Amino acid sequence: DEFGQMAKVVNENIVKTQKGIEEDRKLIDETIAVLGEFEQGDLSQRLNISVNNPALTQLKEVLNKMASNLENNIDGVLKVLEQYSNYNYLNKIDQKGLKEHLLKLSNGVNTLGNSITQMLVENKTNGLTLDKSSNVLLANVDKLNLSSNEAAASLEETAAALEEVTSNVRNNTQNIAQMAKLSSEVTASASQGEKLANETTVAMDEINNQVNLINEAIGVIDNIAFQTNILSLNAAVEAATAGEAGKGFAVVAGEVRNLASRSAEAAKEIKAIVENATSKANQGKSIATNMIEGYKELNQNISQTISLISDIQNASKEQLLGIEQINDAVTQLDRQTQQNAMIASQTHDVALITDEISKLIVSDADAKEFVGKHDVKAKNVNVGTNNKQIHEVEKKTVTPTKKDTKVVSSKSNDDEWESF
Repeated sequence: DEFGQMAKVVNENIVKTQKGIEEDRKLIDETIAVLGEFEQGDLSQRLNISVNNPALTQLKEVLNKMASNLENNIDGVLKVLEQYSNYNYLNKIDQKGLKEHLLKLSNGVNTLGNSITQMLVENKTNGLTLDKSSNVLLANVDKLNLSSNEAAASLEETAAALEEVTSNVRNNTQNIAQMAKLSSEVTASASQGEKLANETTVAMDEINNQVNLINEAIGVIDNIAFQTNILSLNAAVEAATAGEAGKGFAVVAGEVRNLASRSAEAAKEIKAIVENATSKANQGKSIATNMIEGYKELNQNISQTISLISDIQNASKEQLLGIEQINDAVTQLDRQTQQNAMIASQTHDVALITDEISKLIVSDADAKEFVGKHDVKAKNVNVGTNNKQIHEVEKKTVTPTKKDTKVVSSKSNDDEWESF
């Protein structure tokens, strides 16, 4: 009937409405979850649930489009920054359609790229200018090196030869002084040796005296042993005469006789040793006497040698004094030349370092990509290279006498100004 049909339609609308509300709630829950991911920085999430509610559908599309735009813009910024990290500053962020914070972000990145580009342009400009100036400086230093060499060559050779002569005379004087000192020490040693030889002779005499006393004592011991042996023989005879009662006494007499015989043999051996010692002592005394004579003759020869060395030493001192006065004058001139050479050498080193730094700056700038890199030119620096000419001293021909003398070449890069 009609009421039943109406109830059916109402029920269907209720079910449809409940389904729409449930779908809307699911979309809202998904929106909350996706926005939570956005808050954590994940812009790759999207709303995927479809609903029949036009307003929610439009909200879904707006949020998805916003996420895509943010993701694309951030990826663009990251791509440009990655290129910057690889020293490529050519690209900039496209600002079309950007507003407010995204526009400020892109402006900041692009400004950073422009600032770095300007810095690199200035670095390369300064490097090229410094390289150009250092080339002029090196050319002038080479001229200074050449001029200093030519001015110093003759004086250096003369100073070297005179220094060698002075060194030889000084060494001879020192050697002579050392010889005089050693001669005095040898004299003292010879005197000490003679003194010790005299003491040895006295000691040998004392040894002979003691040996004689030992011989006398041995004679007394030998005589006592002889007398003891005779007494023991007499006692043995008396014991034999006494018969049985004298047997014990006979044994004692035999032991005494044995002891006397051993004492006599020991005295004989000691006497032989003492006689040998006496012979050796006499030989030592003879050797000591010869040593004394030798030391006396040695002292005489040393005294004559010391006298000659003293004369030579005085003459060498006078010769050294005269040569040193001449050498001082030449050394003063050579020192001034050396100072000029040192300044030129230090200037050359500074010029080389400057040239290396300039090339390093240019090379470092060329290793990066930036706008206008190939259009950078060096600044015009007013450095006159032909306004002043360095006076070149005429080089004299002097025969060198010092083997280790070196004249510096202006083409040398390392250790150009060795010590003159």
